[in-house]
Amino acid sequence: MTLFLPSLKQSGHLEQIHFTIFNVGSRKLSSNDDYASLGWDIFAPNLTIYGFDADADACDAANADLETRSVNWVEKHIPLILGKVKGESTLYVTKSLECSSLYQPNQTYLRRFSEVGEMTELEFQVEVETTTLDDFCKTEGIDQIDFLQTDVQGADLQVLQGAIGLLQKSVLAIQTEVVFSHLYLNQPLFSDVDTYLREQGLTLFDLRLAHRLRTQAPIGSAVRVGQLLWGDAYYFRDLIQPSSFQSNTASPDRIFKLACIADVMYFPDYALELLEYLTLNYGVDRKYNFANHIAIALSQFPDLVEEGLSSLPVIKNVRDYLDPEYAKLIT
Repeated sequence: MTLFLPSLKQSGHLEQIHFTIFNVGSRKLSSNDDYASLGWDIFAPNLTIYGFDADADACDAANADLETRSVNWVEKHIPLILGKVKGESTLYVTKSLECSSLYQPNQTYLRRFSEVGEMTELEFQVEVETTTLDDFCKTEGIDQIDFLQTDVQGADLQVLQGAIGLLQKSVLAIQTEVVFSHLYLNQPLFSDVDTYLREQGLTLFDLRLAHRLRTQAPIGSAVRVGQLLWGDAYYFRDLIQPSSFQSNTASPDRIFKLACIADVMYFPDYALELLEYLTLNYGVDRKYNFANHIAIALSQFPDLVEEGLSSLPVIKNVRDYLDPEYAKLIT
């Protein structure tokens, strides 16, 4: 559950901004693949989502589902294969289509792990046309995106490299699949992705990890859950820390967008830090005074209320920006 966004929605702050999301590898296998189910629909109608997938049928199904639901935001799924450059490449199609990749499955290795060997069995390979996110945006006249998610079975670094213009200009946060062992032949690993994104001014915030046991082993451990194979990595910009990457992106509007993304992605501490920063540095403008929202959010925690919200450093810092009716929440 988000902490700050409900009150920001009620106050009209979310009406002042528009969010654009790119989801590369957008096949919807469960509710976790649907942005509305993950809470992003709170930004509607000021929300645009572009999904990209190699499977045209999956894109058609996603678009048909959206039409049936009559959503109040813009969302479209486009059958494109994205990579580092515009040109030709080989697509390796696997038994489970969602495991298909621009890299060949390392089948002898994958068979050693439970649950993944059969899914990644190679069915056939086909030559395909690839393009880049930068080229797509140039063709479509898209100036910036706020959040980028990639899940393309080992080719995530290629997608990110093909979005270098977007990364340098606008992207505030990224969720990308990373791999810690060569599940596909010659694929980049987590260290390669991490180095590249850090070079673009993004910082790793968290990892959601997937482990697997050996196929032939009838035993496991109560301490270890198997070998670490892949996961999702979460990266954010730090727009309040002076750096060479801040010159074109550190406006208060961009910082506010970053706070909203942090909240919807369950990093409320970072959202709080950003909202406090905006209040203290730009709070003379009501548009950037979030003291009331900070008080509302923290008052939802009984333990903090019992201890006394007024004793919290963040409340002490923003106290002078509180409206009288909200000041009562901290006494």
